[in-house]
Order: sequence, then C-alpha cells, then structure tokens
Amino acid sequence: MDKKRILIPDTNIFINDPNSIYAFPNEIIKIPLEVIEEVDDQKRRSDDVGRNARQTSRILDNLRTVNGSLSDGVTLENGCNVSVEFGDKPMSSLPASLRSNKEDNRILATALSIQDKNPDNLCVFVTLDINMRIKAEAIGLVTIDYEPGKIQFEELYKGYAEKEASASQLDELAANGKLVLAEPMRPHELVSLSCAENGKTAYGRFDAEAGAIVPLKHSYEAVVSGIKPLNIEQLFAFELLIDDSISLVTLNGRAGTGKTLIALAAGCHAVLERGAFERLLISRPVVPMGKDLGFLPGSIEEKMDPWMQPLYDNLDLIFTLGAQDKKREKRKIRELVESTGMINIEPLTYIRGRSLPNQFMIVDEAQNLSQHEVKTIITRAGKNTKVVLTGDPYQIDHPYLDTNSNGLNYVVERFKDSPAAGHVTLVKGERSKLAELAAELL
Repeated sequence: MDKKRILIPDTNIFINDPNSIYAFPNEIIKIPLEVIEEVDDQKRRSDDVGRNARQTSRILDNLRTVNGSLSDGVTLENGCNVSVEFGDKPMSSLPASLRSNKEDNRILATALSIQDKNPDNLCVFVTLDINMRIKAEAIGLVTIDYEPGKIQFEELYKGYAEKEASASQLDELAANGKLVLAEPMRPHELVSLSCAENGKTAYGRFDAEAGAIVPLKHSYEAVVSGIKPLNIEQLFAFELLIDDSISLVTLNGRAGTGKTLIALAAGCHAVLERGAFERLLISRPVVPMGKDLGFLPGSIEEKMDPWMQPLYDNLDLIFTLGAQDKKREKRKIRELVESTGMINIEPLTYIRGRSLPNQFMIVDEAQNLSQHEVKTIITRAGKNTKVVLTGDPYQIDHPYLDTNSNGLNYVVERFKDSPAAGHVTLVKGERSKLAELAAELL
C-alpha cells in the first residue's frame, strides 16, 4: 500500500500564496512552528510580503477558532488535515555546517523531527527556495517545488499559428472577408496562411463570434505614431493593440523585439490622435537590475526618473521620428506628462484601491510581477480601459519569480481562451544587429 503523504511547507509558500493551504486536497499538512514565527516576523511590512503574512495569520486563526485546535489537527472541506508541529530534534542532529541558529535550519530540523515521528508516511518538504530544496535533500528529506499556479514556459501560448492553405482558400478569404477552417482556434489568435501552389501568404485573425478567420485590419504599410511594423510578429501585435474591443493585450519577447515601443506607439495613437481614451497611463515595477541604488533624493517624480527613463527613451523616439526640431518635440513630451496629464508615467506602488476608467494602460517589465500583483493591476481597470502588459520572461530581476511563476506568463495562460484578450510572442529582434547577436550568443 502506498504511503500517505505528509507535506511540510516552508515559509515562502505562505508568503507567496496565503491560500496555498487549500491547494492540497486530501493531504496531511504539518506546519513547523518556526514557519509561524517567520510569518509573524513579516507581518509588519507594508508591501505584498507583509500583506500575505497577515492574510496567512488570519486564515490559520480562523481554522483554529472554527475547526478546532491546530495542535491536534483540523480537517478542511477539501479533506486536507492541517496542524502546527514543533520538533524535538536538537540542532546538533543536523550536519555541522547547518547548526547555526538560522531560522531556515531550524525549520529543516523540525521537518526531520516530523519525518522521524511518522515512519509510516512519506514526508515531503515543500518550498520555493532552491537552496532549501538542495539542503533538505542533502539531509535526507524528500522535497518538491510548489507547483500550483505555475506555467510551463516552453508550452506557453504564442498567440499565433502558421497554417498551410490552398489557393482557393486564400481567394475565399480575400473575396468573402472570412475563411472557416476545421482546426479549432482561440479568440483573436493570429494566423499566417501559406500557399505552396502559388507561393502567396495571407494573414488573418480568428474571430470567435463569426467562427472564422478574418483579414487583418492593419498592414505593413500602416503607420502608427510614426512607427511601422518591421516583421510579422510586430504586425500581429499592432493588430491587437489598435483594436479597442480587445481589453487586454499581452506581449512577451526578448530584449530588442520592440514590444515596449509598439505598445507606446499604439497608446499615443489611441489617446493623442484618435481620442479613444482620455489618458495614456504608463507604469513599470520598481525592481533594480543588479545592485540597488538605495534611497534617491528629491520629489517622487525625481525619485522615479531613473526607473522610468526607458519609457521616456521610447517616447523620445516616437515624438522625434522625422521631426525637424527634435528638442521642441522632447519638450512636448514633458508638457504632455507634467501639464496636460494626457500621458501619465508613474510607479505601480500606489495602484491598489484605485479605479482607472477610460485609459490606455501600459505596464512594462511585467515579468517582474507576481501573480497576485498582476491580478491587482488588471482588476483596477475601469470602463473603457485597455490594459497592455509587456515583458521578457528571460529578464526576471525579482528574486522569487522565474519563467514559470511570473505574473505575465500567468495572465497569458489564464486569458488565452478569453474573447476579451489577445497575445503575441515576439521573437525577432529589431533594435540593432549587435543587440540581436548579443541576445543569441550571450
């Protein structure tokens, strides 16, 4: 008979997802007392870590008051049994290198104690911390990653497909404005139709309402805020960005693919030229690459300038493209930002609790957002607001996120079947030959 598992969660499981306790139906969960202590240490923080710590405490306290004693174990509706355990193994039972009074090592000692007390069960240590998994396995614990909510990046939805078509099918698409294919497609999925008979290619988008592929509204010749698509992926991205009926657009791609530039170009076009939205709101998470610069002097705007400079660089390119007086156009950007408020560049720090109606909202570097953070952002969208998330899953600066757990990929996976959303993965670099070569070789 198979052993019944006992799951021993690390602190980071609750800090990442306070509701993780409900993610293991019909399992036995034994929480080390040291984990409760670490959660308590984090509860005074004002960021998402503190919020999650407080939520974890509330959930456990509710289980204690409603379901019974956590020392004896309480049973949840999903069949999971939860208890808080303390260990009786001394730190001397650990290898000499792990005998310091470090909280992580005390958690490992308690996990070993739980394993010794339950020889008839398979004890599994669950943690998001790679080094904790290595240490746990080294001292004889079975260990796993926390999988719920993770997305397999290699299998992530690309947003477009390449299909073969006959000459008659291409003619049908051109003549009737739609083409029905037998293969199932997702809402707003883009498609490249290649005909081997005549060597022609047609591009389209799946219209879920019509149940057919329809021609693109955008073309290579169309100019949006001075920017033209340079490859098929950028063309597909523009197609989604200029369609006001699509409320959520996600763009991922490596550095230099143009995802931020074309999103800003579409935003400027929608707000400043078409007047489809009242304001262009641009933001990005404040996560440093490399060593943090620490506290910066000045006002909030002055503090944020270093973080937001990449956005200004792209706006400079859009506004000065083909302009005679480039300095005047650059001053115009600052005027639009500081005086008119039609372009608003701000951090994500203060977005919770806000409602953002009638805005074209771009969140850059979204790969550095957690699943909870990205949910907080999208739920701020009010009536007639379009949200665009851009990011590179290979450039994650957040210490607790990876290509499978970041918020950007999470949104792509969750919204891939929604008629309100569209997605494009950009692959071809267009920044420069050097940048493209560096992305491939380094």
